[in-house]
Amino acid sequence: MDTRQAALRFTGTWRRGWAEHDVEAIIALYAQDAVHRSMPFRPEHRGRAAIEEYIRWSFADETPVSVEFGTPLVDGDTAVAEFKVRSLDDGEPVTLAGCVFARFGADGLAVETRDYWHTTQGHR
Repeated sequence: MDTRQAALRFTGTWRRGWAEHDVEAIIALYAQDAVHRSMPFRPEHRGRAAIEEYIRWSFADETPVSVEFGTPLVDGDTAVAEFKVRSLDDGEPVTLAGCVFARFGADGLAVETRDYWHTTQGHR
C-alpha cells in the first residue's frame, strides 16, 4: 500500500474512531507486533494487545466533543500529522493538541507510532 494512502486511512480512522471511541476500528490499523509510544518518557506499548489496552485506558474518562486531524506529511514509509481533540474529561472541558508519527509496513499497517501532545483546560 502507498504510504500516503495508509496515512490518510490512519488519520481518517483515528478521527472517526476517537470521536466514537471505536477502539476496534483504531486497533485494526496496527500490525500485530507494532510498537507505540504515547509520550517521549513513557514506557512503550508493544503489540496490538498492549496498544489496545492503552487506547481503552485513554478513552475511559473522556467524552469527545470534536476531533480533528491535519493532512499527513509523508516521507518514505513514514507520515506525521497534527491532531486536536476537544473533550470533556470527568465533565471538565479540555483541549489536547499534538502530532503523531507513524511508520507503515508494506501492507499499510502501522508498525511503529509515537505521539507528542499537550493538554490545557478549556476548549481552544
